[in-house]
Amino acid sequence: MAEDPGIDQETFDKLVAEGQPERVARAKAKAAAARKSRQAEASPGNGAAADGGGGGGETPEQVQERVFNELVAEGQPERVARAKAKAAAARAKRSSEAKPEPAKQPAAATAGASGGVSAAGAGVATGNGHANGGAALTPEQRQARVAAALAARTEGAPHARTGGPETKYAGQEHTHRLLAMVPPTGIQQIRGKQDDKAYTWPHLITAEFVCLMALTAFLVVFSALAPAPLRELANPNVTPNPSKAPWYFLGLQEMLRYWHPMVSGVMLPLVWGPLGLMALPYLDRNPSMKPNNRKFAYMMFTMFLIGSAVLTIAGSFFRGPGFNWTWPWTDGIWFTL
Repeated sequence: MAEDPGIDQETFDKLVAEGQPERVARAKAKAAAARKSRQAEASPGNGAAADGGGGGGETPEQVQERVFNELVAEGQPERVARAKAKAAAARAKRSSEAKPEPAKQPAAATAGASGGVSAAGAGVATGNGHANGGAALTPEQRQARVAAALAARTEGAPHARTGGPETKYAGQEHTHRLLAMVPPTGIQQIRGKQDDKAYTWPHLITAEFVCLMALTAFLVVFSALAPAPLRELANPNVTPNPSKAPWYFLGLQEMLRYWHPMVSGVMLPLVWGPLGLMALPYLDRNPSMKPNNRKFAYMMFTMFLIGSAVLTIAGSFFRGPGFNWTWPWTDGIWFTL
């Protein structure tokens, strides 16, 4: 059993002199000492190399420590290095405990007698994947192993594992068995991040109810305090002066003082109304909600609001008898609700 190689002092001193952390330098020095030890064991004349083990004298614990030190020296995270080292120790343990099964000897012998399988392929088949000293099989060895098994089944040899005849279905040349065991920890679970949500009740309905109650209270107080008496019956023989439209039409009536009725009463309302609303999705196609990114839309709507407000205020408070311009602080206010 190989002893703990320790650390390579020369490598350790060199890495410390280069400014490497002491932990990293010690790990790399241990890896260097392990490599030198394996090279010495694999050199000609060494009993371990002549025996074909290639470092097989190491215990699973030593294999785990060696692989861990090598991976840490290569810069791998400790968690990844520890997992790979445990896997290497498990493989070393299985390879040391594996023994050839007697049931596979006839299959290998039959495959060799058929003339289609090489000696290396038969050796791999009899070892159940571990005749190569626990190392991974090469593609040639895998192909030879499959060819040996298929040849044995074709010639009527018993099954390598059960010893009984091979079961095949109609139209099936070979029997394929696939088995995969995936640990739950190896499956990555992706869950969508839940966005912030606000329920209709109580968040939205509460705010709407409060606004409704406030508006109702304002209308009740305004109706009780504001003087809004009913006027006399309409007399078609007497035209009031000034004759003003309702306040929401005073903007249009104000425009009649500046342009022709066809322009102010038909063309401008038509352009501002249906045609303007239908053209909005084509004029402003920016999906952003930030005012800095939608300057054109905000500019057009601001101009519309200011223009409508100016025309309505002028027609309400600055137009007197004959719908002429008057100053409210001099001639009074000729406006009623």
